[in-house]
Amino acid sequence: MQFHHHGYVSHDPRVLPAEGLGIDRPDALPDEVDVLIVGSGPAGMLLAAQMSQYPHVNTRIIEKRDGRLVLGQADGIQPRSVETFQAFGFAERIVAEAYNIGWMNFWGPDPENRQNIVRTARTADYAYDICEFPHLIVNQARVLDYFAEAAADGPGRIVPDYGVEFVGLTVHGEGEYPVEVQVMDAGEERTIRAKYVVGCDGARSGVRKAIGRKHVGNASAHAWGVMDVLVNTDFPDWRTKCAINAEAGNILHIPREGGYLSRMYIDLGAVAADDDHRVRQTPIEEIIRKANEILHPYSIDVKDIAWHSVYEVGHRVTDGFDDVIDGSGRTPRVFLTGDACHTHSAKAGQGMNVSMQDGFNLGWKLGSVLTGRSPESLLATYGAERKPVAQQLIDFDREWSSLMARKPEEISDPQELATFYLGTAEFPSGFMTQYTSSMIIGTDAHQALAAGFPLGKRFKSAEVTRVCDGNVIHLGHHARADGRWRVYAFGDASGERLNTWASQAADVFARFTPADGDADAVFDVKAIHQGSYEDVEVTTAPELFAPKTGPLGLTDWEKLYAAAPSKWNDTDIFETRELSRDGVVVVVRPDQYVAAILPLDAVDELGAFFDGALLPAS
Repeated sequence: MQFHHHGYVSHDPRVLPAEGLGIDRPDALPDEVDVLIVGSGPAGMLLAAQMSQYPHVNTRIIEKRDGRLVLGQADGIQPRSVETFQAFGFAERIVAEAYNIGWMNFWGPDPENRQNIVRTARTADYAYDICEFPHLIVNQARVLDYFAEAAADGPGRIVPDYGVEFVGLTVHGEGEYPVEVQVMDAGEERTIRAKYVVGCDGARSGVRKAIGRKHVGNASAHAWGVMDVLVNTDFPDWRTKCAINAEAGNILHIPREGGYLSRMYIDLGAVAADDDHRVRQTPIEEIIRKANEILHPYSIDVKDIAWHSVYEVGHRVTDGFDDVIDGSGRTPRVFLTGDACHTHSAKAGQGMNVSMQDGFNLGWKLGSVLTGRSPESLLATYGAERKPVAQQLIDFDREWSSLMARKPEEISDPQELATFYLGTAEFPSGFMTQYTSSMIIGTDAHQALAAGFPLGKRFKSAEVTRVCDGNVIHLGHHARADGRWRVYAFGDASGERLNTWASQAADVFARFTPADGDADAVFDVKAIHQGSYEDVEVTTAPELFAPKTGPLGLTDWEKLYAAAPSKWNDTDIFETRELSRDGVVVVVRPDQYVAAILPLDAVDELGAFFDGALLPAS
């Protein structure tokens, strides 16, 4: 990470200097805010952490609980989420405390005694076959803690307003603060006026109801018990993730962080049409008994129960992700994220992950609009991009949960679950999302120049050598969730066309960069040369690749990279990502998705793209 550019720092460099409203942030919830976030779940806390990077935007987050979450229901962390944590600065710390899923084993009926179970397959988990980030298990509460830290330590110094409950809202057509929100604060109802409201308040979202949106879909007639337990057991795979398909039912078993705790999803069978949710009252003793029946000839001796619940699988997507119902084309004022707009089973480990990506997608857009960088029309892209992702999630989860609930006699191939698990790995990992052409996703006319960076998909990092010090880093890991666009200029063999591009493109970037801000305040432009790092000289690089930043005007030495293999790196990003040796420019959005791919001589096209996504700086 980079620091000291504002002067010497002796404290924790993750605590950024307070700016704007973060300098003297009032403790009391004000009457008027720019953004009001309702709910401090995964989407809400990520959104708060992102908005803290926009300290001149008045953002508050309210939560009806009296304090931080202690025990979360979600625990699966997919690789795309860890990649996101990297952008927020805490990936390494959460990886250190989490359980790393290295393998998934599959169990089925013993052919010689079908009342017993035997292991049918051992499969390496998919994470490291897809990217450099692991597949983790960690308590949702800890994820929220890390995002809370990022929000509080960001320039905006955002902290949740606990004990404040959402009551209702009204959207007015005019006014600077067109959304009136009623809340209960310290036992009294009061009104807060906001420019925008984001409902991150879960499956029973009050915000969703207030704007007239509805969940669409059906509940599955199948129930599952779930419990986090500390046990003694003779089951040999207790510390390995397992899918168990037995004559007596099914279990998805997931070891938890800390070396002892585990979570079990236990099949409670079909739910009668007239059950009226009575299955949710199933006692924990019955859930444990059922688990032991499925595990036979093995058993568990439960010593402590940290948490348990019963749920019926439901697959629903809300009919819209914002408050624009009539198709009028007006600016959305209220948005829905996470469980407020999509619900599904927990067994694919997707809920918290997709919810966080909702928040990541929306946060930089709100920040960009409210700071005058982008037109309000940008906000309509949130629902346009995230609703299809939610539907894909529901479709995937319906198939996975149906496979998990099948009886052994309905499975002709004992390897079927393992095959599906590995064959669909890119979707649950979070890497199948691909946004289509819009004001922030260009055309694919030049996709062949960068085949390994599919347009509309997340930027897939690869190793390069940093010119200034010869260190090998992942190119994408240098990007922080700071609201800036990333522009990666991959050079031609001689570097001449790259230098020409730099001199011409500088005018494009200057058009959207405030005159009183750093040269890289809006665009973080990096150059990747084809040759060895020893052949590149920082001091003679174009100013675009070595800008002077901060109040001291210090040169940023970390924008130049080299692709050729070196002592510490045996790969070449031009080969691993199938990049044209004639050079190519890859534009990446603040939420890490590839937005445009252009040849080095297409500076006018680059300017035209940003003319659609941004407003000229005043």
